[in-house]
Amino acid sequence: MAAETREIAHEFLPFIRIYKDGSIDRLIDPPPVPPSLNDPQTGVSSKDIVLFPTTGVSARIYLPPLTSPTQKFPILVYFHGGGFCVGSAFSAADHRYMTTVSSLAKVLAVSVEYRLAPRYPLPVGYDDCFSALQWVASHKAHEPESGPEPWLVDHGDFNRIFVGGESAGGNIAHNVVMRVGRDNLPSGVRVLGLFLAMPYFWGSEPVGSETKTDRERKMSSRIWEFVYPSCPGGIDDPHVNPFGPAAPSLAGLGCRRVLVCVAGKDELRERGKRYVEAVKESGFDGEVELFEAENEDHVFHIFNQECEAAKEMHKRLASFVQK
Repeated sequence: MAAETREIAHEFLPFIRIYKDGSIDRLIDPPPVPPSLNDPQTGVSSKDIVLFPTTGVSARIYLPPLTSPTQKFPILVYFHGGGFCVGSAFSAADHRYMTTVSSLAKVLAVSVEYRLAPRYPLPVGYDDCFSALQWVASHKAHEPESGPEPWLVDHGDFNRIFVGGESAGGNIAHNVVMRVGRDNLPSGVRVLGLFLAMPYFWGSEPVGSETKTDRERKMSSRIWEFVYPSCPGGIDDPHVNPFGPAAPSLAGLGCRRVLVCVAGKDELRERGKRYVEAVKESGFDGEVELFEAENEDHVFHIFNQECEAAKEMHKRLASFVQK
């Protein structure tokens, strides 16, 4: 009953409701599931690790079955979606997805639990995720701030690091890899590939088949103002509009290969496709690929992992990593 009498300050259905007394209801907030050793279906093992005790930023790390004690795997540093304000690396859906990806793509995956808005507005999430990538890279010289993680030291191939994410996590992945293009990672580590699944990008002007009508009232516009209220460029800031008038050249991406996946029924589809075109037009010195699931909606591959389109998308990512 108490929740019914509180005055609502912000509401982004079906994700989150914020009240004027400062309390928050995360309406999509499934309970965490534990990691597991030797998943019965895939053989993938997982465990949780704290990256930075001072901030509480943590991760779930996934290790495929070993065929030899010294086997090395590509490393995928992954950021979950949820509009920067909900979601978790420890949710059942994300755990299942990362277990599947680790198994099919034969990657050592590090799924980052970054801090969420509104308690921690952007750019906190960006900084958390870039720091997590730095933490992973520091294992090449066995010098992580919080002590070495044996799975990374023993089984990580630091010549094959990938960064990825879905929805808001795809936005984060893009911004992290742009930062890699400006700032060196520890021990000379480089990012080989960037994987964006239905990434969240937006802007004041429509792209492709997008319409101008009620643009400011759309969730995609309003959520950005909420999660990054101090953003200097608003909805056309390069963090959210990477091909807007103020955006730096996408040739500055700090990787050699890019895979973007879009869904035909997704509001963000046109932005994902435009991103691929913009990277190609920028003079980016690398490979750019597009995968489109025509009859699917936003992040279908997370919540409907058994559908044929999701299976095809999993295979495409595995091929991208193993190429």
